[in-house]
Amino acid sequence: MLGDAVLEMPSDLRPTATFELDSTQRAYRPKGITRLTVDIPSSYNPERRAGEHPTPRWRTPEFIGYYVAFALAVPLMVWIPYRLSTPSHPNYPFYESSLSPGWLFGRQVDNSDRQYRAFRNGLLPLILLASAFLGFKYLYTLVAHKTRPSSDSNRLFIVPFLVTFSTVMLFTLHGSSAVKVFVILTANYALVKACGGSKAGPVLTWVFNALVLFSNERYTGYRYADLHPWLATLDAWEGLYPRWYVSFNITMLRLVSFGMDYYWACNRAGLPDTGGVLPDKLRSRVNHDLETYSYANYLAYAIYPPLYIAGPIMTFNDFMWQLRRPVSLSWRATLGYLVRFVACIMTLEFILHFMYVVAIKDRKAWGGYSAAELCMVGFWNLIVVWLKLLVPWRFFRLWALADGMDPPENMVRCMANNYSTLGFWRAWHRSYNLWIIRYIYVPLGGTRNRVVTSVLVFTFVALWHDLSFKLLAWGWLVSLFIVPEITARYLLPSSRFGDKGWYRHVCAAGAVLNILMMMTANLVGFVIGTDGIKYMIRQIIDSWQGIQFMLIACACLFVGVQVMFEYREEEARQGIYRRC
Repeated sequence: MLGDAVLEMPSDLRPTATFELDSTQRAYRPKGITRLTVDIPSSYNPERRAGEHPTPRWRTPEFIGYYVAFALAVPLMVWIPYRLSTPSHPNYPFYESSLSPGWLFGRQVDNSDRQYRAFRNGLLPLILLASAFLGFKYLYTLVAHKTRPSSDSNRLFIVPFLVTFSTVMLFTLHGSSAVKVFVILTANYALVKACGGSKAGPVLTWVFNALVLFSNERYTGYRYADLHPWLATLDAWEGLYPRWYVSFNITMLRLVSFGMDYYWACNRAGLPDTGGVLPDKLRSRVNHDLETYSYANYLAYAIYPPLYIAGPIMTFNDFMWQLRRPVSLSWRATLGYLVRFVACIMTLEFILHFMYVVAIKDRKAWGGYSAAELCMVGFWNLIVVWLKLLVPWRFFRLWALADGMDPPENMVRCMANNYSTLGFWRAWHRSYNLWIIRYIYVPLGGTRNRVVTSVLVFTFVALWHDLSFKLLAWGWLVSLFIVPEITARYLLPSSRFGDKGWYRHVCAAGAVLNILMMMTANLVGFVIGTDGIKYMIRQIIDSWQGIQFMLIACACLFVGVQVMFEYREEEARQGIYRRC
């Protein structure tokens, strides 16, 4: 029985247009400057391309003035942190011990960020792991093709291989702790299956996974010796990556996805199957037959090797549709993505070799810095945060693409190419954003109660990342900083004032405030914490020099926002709509 009590199956906040249902449509390739941004499925909208757009401003006197401002400001933004990172600077001895031998131009490298250091130092083993996975899968596929009907185009035959390889990988990574992972996975599966289409299913799924996350943090992954002294020998087999509970946060999202997707499938609360290859927006929303939600498919999804460690996050429905009806991925696009990955990792390497901002931040070696120097240390730390997440996510997505799987792109735009608070969170950790929209935001009411829902969402996001006050403060700040943009959109809608000459400039001024608020929130959450941001603000407002710098910085941000506006207008002229 369905009834009104069934939890609503979420749809995209933007309706699916007719053209998006045509799976045979050729993918549109961006042209010109818009190729700098990574392409994502369903971003091409011919209806937007056919609409009226302002004349390009790239060659107008206004933008020529902006180019001059860029030519002056950007080199200075690079020079300041470089100068602070030279051995001749008085503060250099305070953080020198945090540096490591580098490989570029005889420079030291700032490899002090623990999170990125783990990926950087483990990159070669990860490449070997990916190569082994793809090589063994190729051999398995050759054998399987000889025993299966030639007319069968699905990839479900690969599930036993995925489960086997994943099991070996987990025991290699986590040692005896792999048993703990399988116990949690099995308990979650049993709970979901026992609840079926019951209203209690989603509640119990969420409660169980929340308790697991809390217990993982509280007991740091558990110890066998705590169960019985005879089991202490198992604790000695730690594997290559003993801290399994750190990356389990990602796995938890998959467990919830399976539970919620199965609940909706039991209640038939999804879209009907069209019978063809589904576009990316529909793969999550179209349910499978209940037989598809099997234990083998569940394991293949939950511990899928390319995405197990860090994502990107796929829904169970999406994962299984890509096995049942494989998407077409061109080698040209995959090689292009490889080039992007290499460019990103080299960019980060250059920053870490020439700007020691992470070490300066960690050692608080900013004594005597001017307001401009403090702000550049903060800004480049945010750039490092963006890149240190972008690089691993693109590596693991590249691995999945090579396997024929197309997970969502996690980072759509550069951190410095965002002016909207709402748009920023659609582009930053995009697969997580899509997961939140589907499993939290829309079921809680979505746009009907945006402010309250946003507070709940960002509280969950903060606690999911880490059970700390710093990230909780970040979540509440982000929720607070969304309010001005929502209010401005309500009071000054583009549908009413978009044709006014002043509208673009007023929006740019508001965007400057947005950027300052977003930088503040992210500095609190991921860089210097609440004490650090208090010190930075105090240094800026306590002197006329600091106030002068902020006025100049706001003017530079205003120029940057105008270029961001025009960049998106250029995308619109080509029919590209990325919603961020």
